[in-house]
Amino acid sequence: MSDPIETSTSSSNSAKEPSPNPLSLLHPRREPFEHGLLPIPKLVFTDPTQSLIPLKQSLLSSSDTTTRRVDSASLSESLQISLDHARLVLDTLASVLHSDSDPLFSSKPEDIDSVAADVHDLLLFLYIQSYKKLLPRTHKDSAAVADVWPSTSAFDGYLSALSPLQLVRSNSRRLMPSQADEEAHQLSYLQKHLANILSLLAEPVEGEGEGEESLVLTMDRFEHLGFLIQFDDKGSGGTQLSQHAPFFANSDPDMPAVPVPAAQVHDWLLQNIASALEHISERASLKENGPASASDQDVAMADACTTSIKASPSARGSSFLEGISKSSLVKQASDLKGSSVKVLNCHDSVIYILAPLRYATIYGCSDTTIVIGAVGKAVRVEHCERVHVITAAKRICIANCRECVFFLGVNQRPLIVGDNHKLQVAPYNTFYAHLEEHMNDVGVEATINRWDEPLTLGVVDPHDSLSHPAGVSDVQAESAMRLDPDQFTNFLIPDWFGGESSGSTKGNPFPLPDVYLMAQQRNQKNLGEIKQLLREAPLEENRKRELSSALHVYFKDWLYASGNIRQLYCLQGD
Repeated sequence: MSDPIETSTSSSNSAKEPSPNPLSLLHPRREPFEHGLLPIPKLVFTDPTQSLIPLKQSLLSSSDTTTRRVDSASLSESLQISLDHARLVLDTLASVLHSDSDPLFSSKPEDIDSVAADVHDLLLFLYIQSYKKLLPRTHKDSAAVADVWPSTSAFDGYLSALSPLQLVRSNSRRLMPSQADEEAHQLSYLQKHLANILSLLAEPVEGEGEGEESLVLTMDRFEHLGFLIQFDDKGSGGTQLSQHAPFFANSDPDMPAVPVPAAQVHDWLLQNIASALEHISERASLKENGPASASDQDVAMADACTTSIKASPSARGSSFLEGISKSSLVKQASDLKGSSVKVLNCHDSVIYILAPLRYATIYGCSDTTIVIGAVGKAVRVEHCERVHVITAAKRICIANCRECVFFLGVNQRPLIVGDNHKLQVAPYNTFYAHLEEHMNDVGVEATINRWDEPLTLGVVDPHDSLSHPAGVSDVQAESAMRLDPDQFTNFLIPDWFGGESSGSTKGNPFPLPDVYLMAQQRNQKNLGEIKQLLREAPLEENRKRELSSALHVYFKDWLYASGNIRQLYCLQGD
């Protein structure tokens, strides 16, 4: 397929364009690529440009002529998808949108459809559905990882040949790609598709023909590229994209900027992408030839009560908790960099992240309980086994997991995709002193909890060539079952900072469904009756002491057998 925009040879302006400033490198926005891809076949176009240019005209004709915004009904009709899927597209777009000035960015879940989506943001969102994820990488020290990695599940003998952790922890011990590798992969994708992307935003100059020179970009259309790229480390909170472009940077704010030839924009962006890729390559070369640093994302797993949290500058607003093994860890907002957290390859641990966040990713973990405070945009849990996740969030996506339990306070339907087995969902079951304050900070509402309304898509992920063997026809993913109310218990977060904490949250902010509330009250009543029976047991004092001693012994045995004794030691050490 030929690109509709070629490098301009007639424009003298392009030749005189200044070289990219190495102190202000172009970066891909990771959020659309990490949280914005949907495995809906009708959204993945073999030839995005050929499909999206006529779709653009269809959407524009059905949109509000003043605002150019599209609701789910129009999107459903134009794409021939269900209303549920159309609403999912708008929900997902809202969670990865770049501009906080767009009303969709901060809209409440119930208002998303009435607010609708800008046509041009929607087109860019649909275009990147053709993106293919980078394959998992191999751990440098496979033997070290094998020492702490869980044994094969008992279900591996007869469930899917490519189970979630078999996939990422095969004999070569594959892990999530490094941040630098992912960024280079995303930049290469943008480099290849840039001309097509610009053609969706550009508009022809009136009175001219339909050749390449007739396409121009206004400053407003150029700003939509901020959905995919940025020049600073602050994401949506940074400078407008146009302020980094020499053809728009000095425009008079009181006067509309003169449109710029699309070919000129194309040349300038390609130059910046090439510089960014070169910078990544140089850093990788230095990293290979130099000593290991704290920013190395491929470290051996931590042990005992140590942590391997990394917040390297290259992570751009992200904190990493990687390789936590047989440990307990608590992190507050002051311990984290930025508004995004990634919990990677953690095993047999309990992790508390008590902070307000925009995004959270849990990848490749097993036999671990993870509490994530309040997440205002999206949580993604992928390739995990026997993990308990407790979170209050706007939305959550669960992919390729097995035997996991999710205790959720979520404002949108949980999205379940890929090859999942034996998942369970339950209502939110904990609190900490600043929880409601953090929920208010990021816009999570306690009055809306759709934990029990999972939306399942297909098993085959068109963005991930390893999600399922090639050539296998798609089927709907296995959904999640509700946790048995008799198995539901409150999760107590220790008050490590009791003397310092001034938070106002005194209980679970999400109302419990009646069936879970009654089961909880019944269990508490049974416990009270057992305590009363023990207190009133007609035993002599020495027999009471023997009973008390036996109970303590059994409790201690349970602490060791379950591994919870390690939590006590670690928390005592903290």
